[in-house]
Amino acid sequence: MKQHFAKWVVASTLAASVAIAPLTSGGALTAHAATNQAASVQSDIAVYLDGKKLALSQTPYIHNGVTFVPMSAIFKALDASVTYEPSTKTIISRKGMTTISLKVGSSTATVNGKNMKLAAPAELVKGTTYVPLRFVGEALGAEVAWKAAERKVVITSYEALMEQEQQQWEQERASQILTTTQNVALNDEKVVMIQTDLGQGSGVIIGSNEILTNYHVMYEASSAKAYDVDGRTFEIEGVVASNESDDLVIVKTKKPLGIEPVSFASPYDISKGDAVVAIGSPLGVQNTATDGIVSNITEEGETTYIQISAPIDHGSSGGGLFNQYGELIGINTLGYDDVNMDINFAVSISDVLDLLVDYIAKPDQTPKFIPSKLPESLKDLSTEQLAAFMKKNFVQIDTTADMAATLTDWTVKRDDKGWLVFEANIDPIFYSLYGEKTKDQLGLWAFNTGYELRKRLADETIRIVINFDRVYDFEPQGYDQGEVTSLGDGKWRLHYTVLDYQGKTSAVVKLR
Repeated sequence: MKQHFAKWVVASTLAASVAIAPLTSGGALTAHAATNQAASVQSDIAVYLDGKKLALSQTPYIHNGVTFVPMSAIFKALDASVTYEPSTKTIISRKGMTTISLKVGSSTATVNGKNMKLAAPAELVKGTTYVPLRFVGEALGAEVAWKAAERKVVITSYEALMEQEQQQWEQERASQILTTTQNVALNDEKVVMIQTDLGQGSGVIIGSNEILTNYHVMYEASSAKAYDVDGRTFEIEGVVASNESDDLVIVKTKKPLGIEPVSFASPYDISKGDAVVAIGSPLGVQNTATDGIVSNITEEGETTYIQISAPIDHGSSGGGLFNQYGELIGINTLGYDDVNMDINFAVSISDVLDLLVDYIAKPDQTPKFIPSKLPESLKDLSTEQLAAFMKKNFVQIDTTADMAATLTDWTVKRDDKGWLVFEANIDPIFYSLYGEKTKDQLGLWAFNTGYELRKRLADETIRIVINFDRVYDFEPQGYDQGEVTSLGDGKWRLHYTVLDYQGKTSAVVKLR
């Protein structure tokens, strides 16, 4: 069951002087007076906790409007520990984060180190320690009521109060559930399409001129615009808050958006199986809405991901994921390609809220675009230095496969045509298992990497060659001539090109 974390204040300034029955003035009882009082009224008082009558071996009594109950019995009933120090006549009780201390005969007690004035002190009667019931109950977060006509005390425990609050909250939430149509109508205008000079994504309006999107949507962009569902265009000044590991940024527009921001969900109000609606611009189809459920909730490093069955695609990145109450629970980020079901992920609202806290703490950041981590130019590097650059910055190809496409043995040379040829080997295990399934992703990597190299090596013709290379203790069959070579001693090398990129002002990629 989803837990609603209601704010409960166990008052440290308890109205300890408020009695169960109307109070009158008077000092502490002597043991003799208390005995007489108990003898006259003890059979008339009953104590109920959460609807059940407590079986007390010593009977409660009232004196000067204050009800007293046996110490051990009431603390045990309220699920609190209790110890008694006979030498100092001190009672110490603990429950959760609450510690109570009071002394027999003292009109002052402490709750979590804070002094409290008691209506009447604890008393010792015929070897039994009695404590003022209202003070003890309320100090432990309970509600205490006196039913004069029935001469009974009714206690509602902290746990029962929490359960009542939970049930009330669940009833209220159930009445707020939206249909998919209502959800889309509420949030469609709050999601925008983002177009940068490098690509396209989506974003969610979170302020007067603030939009939340993915880090990878804005990375290396030097300009960007946001388009709302009504066709209006907003120029983006730059990024004002970011968290690369969570793949989140907040961007700021030059003029106010004039659109009400989204409402945020509680990170604790997300459960597997919940209905969700995703809104974004997959492949540039603006503000496409899809629905599904929360398929899973996972952690990767310090980032929480919500796995969803709602379809999303390239261009959906940065779009909004909404719960059935129309509240934002995540930012759509990534998904698996070429699978038989929708396996997609959104960065959770918990990480979104962390970024918002950082932004609120530093709201006056100058908007700026995220620069590349790569140097602006590679023109003055030797081929050996270029190989070292590739080994440092291009160690793997990111795909949706379950293992990394690691690249090794980078070399750079000039061929007989004067081209710069960048060559490496791909993990043969990865390629054997996932090469065919990730072919499109390998091609996209080649275009992106070629673009980065061409931008930094102006006027050069660039070639990127990625090879499969593995040694076997048998001779592989069915390969082209020259792809299998004998190494002697029963060893054979299988070597062939899986990716060949060539580009200058334009580019072409050949995939095996």
